[in-house]
Amino acid sequence: MTFDVEPALAFGAAVRAARTELGVAQELLAHRAGIERSHMGKIERGEHMPTLALVLKIAKALGCSSADLMLATEALLPKTWQPAAGKT
Repeated sequence: MTFDVEPALAFGAAVRAARTELGVAQELLAHRAGIERSHMGKIERGEHMPTLALVLKIAKALGCSSADLMLATEALLPKTWQPAAGKT
């Protein structure tokens, strides 16, 4: 993978938690965000790191701010996580 796995996993978990709290199916969230359900699945599993534009679309589809989504992501990061060398 060409990205740090921990933030991708944390972001995916934050998205999944927000989606399930709303009682929204993955397919509906993907539709609202304008992406394929399979792509949303990859994001939720931490297999894909979305672009900033997609983060904003997902947050809007969840009815929250991207800042709230990032706070939830940061809270789910391992306490020991550090950006990889050269990736700041």
